[in-house]
Amino acid sequence: MDSDFLNYLRLHFQGEEAERLLARLKAWPEAAVPGLQAALPQDAAETERFVRDYEGLFCGTDTSAAVPLWESVYTGAYGRLLDERTAEVAACYLAEGVWITDASEPADSIGHELAFCQLLRERYGEGGPAEAFAAAHALPLLQNIFRLVGQRCRSAYFAVLSDFVLQGSGTGGTSRISSKEYALPSCFRRIRETEAAELLAERTVRAAGRGNCGGKCSLTVTTRAGCVLKTAGGGKPGSVQDALRPCARGMAYPETFLRADRLRTPLLQTGERGSSNFRRITWKEAVQLMADKIRGITDLYGPGSRYVNYATGVSAVIRPDRMAKRLLAMDGGFLDYYNSYSTACLKTAVPYMYGTNETGCSPDTLRRARLLILWGFNPVTNFHNPEMFRLLQYHREKKTPVIVIDPQYSDTAAAFATRHVAIRPGTDAALAAAMAWVIWTEKLADEDFLDRHCLGHDSAHMPEGFADAESWKAYIFGQRDGTEKTPAWAAAITGIPAEEIRDLAVLYARSRPAAILTGWGPQRHANGEQTTRAILVLPCMTGNVGLEGGSTGGSIEMPQHRKPSIPVPANPYGRSIPSFLWTDAILRGTEMTEREDGVRGGRLESNIRLLFNLAGNTLVNQHSDVNRTLRILQDRSKCEFIIDSDLFMTASARYADLILPGTSLLEGEHMTGPWELGNFLLYGNQSIAPLFSSRFEFEWLCELADELGIRGFSEGCRTVREWNGLLYDRIRPAEPELPAFPEFAAAGGYLYRENRSFTAFREQRAHPGEVRYPTESGKIEIFSPALARMALPDVSPIPRYEPAFEGCQDAKREKYPLQLIGWHTKRRCHSIHDNNVRMEKLEPHRLWIHPEDAAARKLREGDMAEIWNDRGRIRMRVHISGRIMKGVVGIPQGAWFTPDPAGTDIRGCVNTLTTARSTPLAKGNPQHSALVEVKRNT
Repeated sequence: MDSDFLNYLRLHFQGEEAERLLARLKAWPEAAVPGLQAALPQDAAETERFVRDYEGLFCGTDTSAAVPLWESVYTGAYGRLLDERTAEVAACYLAEGVWITDASEPADSIGHELAFCQLLRERYGEGGPAEAFAAAHALPLLQNIFRLVGQRCRSAYFAVLSDFVLQGSGTGGTSRISSKEYALPSCFRRIRETEAAELLAERTVRAAGRGNCGGKCSLTVTTRAGCVLKTAGGGKPGSVQDALRPCARGMAYPETFLRADRLRTPLLQTGERGSSNFRRITWKEAVQLMADKIRGITDLYGPGSRYVNYATGVSAVIRPDRMAKRLLAMDGGFLDYYNSYSTACLKTAVPYMYGTNETGCSPDTLRRARLLILWGFNPVTNFHNPEMFRLLQYHREKKTPVIVIDPQYSDTAAAFATRHVAIRPGTDAALAAAMAWVIWTEKLADEDFLDRHCLGHDSAHMPEGFADAESWKAYIFGQRDGTEKTPAWAAAITGIPAEEIRDLAVLYARSRPAAILTGWGPQRHANGEQTTRAILVLPCMTGNVGLEGGSTGGSIEMPQHRKPSIPVPANPYGRSIPSFLWTDAILRGTEMTEREDGVRGGRLESNIRLLFNLAGNTLVNQHSDVNRTLRILQDRSKCEFIIDSDLFMTASARYADLILPGTSLLEGEHMTGPWELGNFLLYGNQSIAPLFSSRFEFEWLCELADELGIRGFSEGCRTVREWNGLLYDRIRPAEPELPAFPEFAAAGGYLYRENRSFTAFREQRAHPGEVRYPTESGKIEIFSPALARMALPDVSPIPRYEPAFEGCQDAKREKYPLQLIGWHTKRRCHSIHDNNVRMEKLEPHRLWIHPEDAAARKLREGDMAEIWNDRGRIRMRVHISGRIMKGVVGIPQGAWFTPDPAGTDIRGCVNTLTTARSTPLAKGNPQHSALVEVKRNT
């Protein structure tokens, strides 16, 4: 192969700009690469196509077409960067006393390898080390690259180039690389022996997960020469590493995050949102552009036009969305949100009965339970906190009855349940009502507890001013609607046999103390608020509230220790919306009201015009009705500018105007803890340098704050570590057990020895009438005066069963007869890890369908099926299993929305089919209430 051409390749793959590259090629003689001159662009339009193809192939502006330039991608089991192969190449460089100039670029890039071949040729002449390195590394990599170039690009120039390389790059080609005089290639620098030895030495780093998972994971990462060799879990008994052993997801972090399709530079959308038309810009340009857009949009529409979207991809103390809110609060304010996609109905409904959301109990008290009911709760997969798994192990050894109520025979049911109760989605309140009927008719109710502690359970204990309203007992026995809520009534709704309902109610009532542990799935339905409140009544009826080993049936989460947090100043704008309604606030923000839409703080002065979507995939993938969302986002006359930061070109990133490359947990420092309940605090130390030009959001937000003239944004801290240390030290007076910050960080976290044992409302139970519940009446309000005054549709003052829209009793079932639900899966944390081939092997992404439903549609295991409704269409393979209830199909949530040219999602994003209609009270997420039909794809 021509030596000048190989020198060109080396320079080209070190980042030559496309326009300069083109000018250089046009000056080459035809003999350099036969056919090249004829293939080069001849006019402006062809030149533009050339530049676009070049940027997409080699610079990462189109991650779907980009060609990996790193050897490890082609040789490793999972095609990741910075693995053992990269370390092997790095060792070759270090043996020659040189090291790469730019630590952000993997050592095994083609530019580095070709330059190293030249260096070896200059030192040792033809053959020898140069020939050996080329044969083992550079030339196979070159061939792999241009094999993909030929497949992914049809431009004439790249076709000629690909053919030339594949035909001419034999193992002997490198011997002809020459240079008039020896010079160290610019991508290398000379290195001292001590530094080389340090790079070659293996080091271990204490790292930690930072995803939105209650378990988090504590990891030990082994590195060498800037490469991740392995991850491991576990530690000495009693250590935080032993308590938070990583799950399969945690062990797979390198394969998830160290990928060739990482975003490499800031990208500016130059075409329609959703296209692949991006161009690279510098970080300086990106920060200036953001500052200009913030100033311009704020001047036109006011601070209420600015919004930071719900995002949990970095669930750490210093997290991008909180930092962005801090910045905007210091810059005049922003439209905020309240509640969450996870628990909107639960956290809204529980205070109407108990006056607070602090309704949980510590795991040690649950060891006293004689019965556990896991109602829509799957901790084996969801990892609410590590202690929950150990609690279930304890009760399995003790042979405590454990009942799992779930439409799916979940992993938790398979591992721990003594009985599984399959229930139709969205009918949980009907089951609770029928259990109440049994408890009263069998005279198993704790009438003394009800009379002393509760309001609204019967007509003799109604709140003042509502004596004539319907009580819970009146509803249960049908005194007004003429329908007693018997097991037979509930069986027709829930699909649970009447005798099984009766047995469940009797067992629960007779097993005191008994704990109902409610998951978050049952309340993510169209009637989620009423479902939550109906389940809450059962512990009251059986006297399990405030009793050790019992529970309230509300949130299992309750703060156990103080956690550090970023201080967000009071928001000068003062208005907020439910988190689920941000798309509505783009369309009709100024028309939204408190009653109809849950707006707080007054009418909105503007629709959302500027949106930050930082470290999250909720902009598209995790929000309901994807196609509706895309139609809204594609119209720039509505939301004028969208800023996204992420590691990959996700569905959300593709619809942003400005995309900023972020860092993974391996590339920076962070501090994190449990959701609420938990006895640990973790610190993740940096394992490797940030890839490419990736930056943690802290860095560019500090620069943006400076550009906007905001002082004190990072409280004087210059690094993430400094700020983490400051925030950590603020909680130490309240948590004196914590060690000094340097010791804490070096250890990778701390496991508390002194843990508060608590049972919600223990004091109220012990001193009825003296210690009040934090409600308006001072009692548990089974009948809610506040809800009665609100008089909202489908939200009664007592916890009635309300049929869900798109539920099992919706008339739409004639057209779409199957109920679709999603669930969390062991292979993803929300949408994180969906791009990981290793996790696909652990649990392939499939549509779950019952054998009878599959047979009726002539579906066999592994068939390709279409799932559709009026909102969208998915094409994916099926898994036929008796572990899902008949009439129900399931798509695990989190798959990346990937439409084909006709708009059909071919990956299986469940939100292609879910509804954006919010729940009646919380205005929350109803994503498990959706009706679909399924057919075999022919």
